[in-house]
Amino acid sequence: MHPLKAIVLLALAAVPNAPARAAEWKVVWADEFNTPGAPDPSKWTYEEGFIRNRESQYYTRDRRENARVENGVLVIEARKEQFGPKPAEYTSASLTTEGKASWKYGRIEVRAKLPAGRGMWPAIWMLGVNRRQAGWPRCGEIDIMENVGFDPDIIHANIHTQAYNHIKKTGKGAKITVPRPHTGFHVYAVEWSELRMDFFVDGQKYFSFENEKTGTEAWPFDQPFYLILNAAIGGAWGGQKGIDDSIFPQRYEIDYVRVHQKEGQ
Repeated sequence: MHPLKAIVLLALAAVPNAPARAAEWKVVWADEFNTPGAPDPSKWTYEEGFIRNRESQYYTRDRRENARVENGVLVIEARKEQFGPKPAEYTSASLTTEGKASWKYGRIEVRAKLPAGRGMWPAIWMLGVNRRQAGWPRCGEIDIMENVGFDPDIIHANIHTQAYNHIKKTGKGAKITVPRPHTGFHVYAVEWSELRMDFFVDGQKYFSFENEKTGTEAWPFDQPFYLILNAAIGGAWGGQKGIDDSIFPQRYEIDYVRVHQKEGQ
């Protein structure tokens, strides 16, 4: 277990209602990734195949080479190898809580160390549980963290809705410089209420999106959302400057995922 994680867990257990943060938020769901082997199947499932954005990787299901827990972290490993029906030239993993857990409002935080290299596109993001019925972007999308390997020190946060999305060139988002996020762990988080969303890196807020109260086309965020952790390769954004095959394999390491809610949420 990471020493910092152990200290945090002991503090939460010993003083559940102190200090300010703990008094304000309560952990309602978490994965600390302390059990080696497969990611907890009661919490996570997988996207499989070629999914979106003209990405180059084949997302595998329940394959330890691409997704495993070791040394207290979840490892999503992007690899250059032939796999799948085409076959693909690259493999990776996309873990999701769809059908397992979802939340309406709260603080969702992930402590992670990012992969590096031209062609990588790791993300921490959420989709509305009505995605299969309503479609995208009507279901809403919350991008807590995105990073593209050709611009390695920039962290992005964005939201996508029917009114505001990159297809219409009306997207809402912001970016922040985090030097060498692939060399150490950082905490990426969103605090989401019925009024607004605030996005953070290591406690620093760098993007806010307010509920304009004009309806679900602008604010579809009054419903539960599920979480996705994935390491894409190439694609419409990540592949804009090609893929450097010399970088593989690449590890995307997640130390923990914690979902906090306030009383009454």
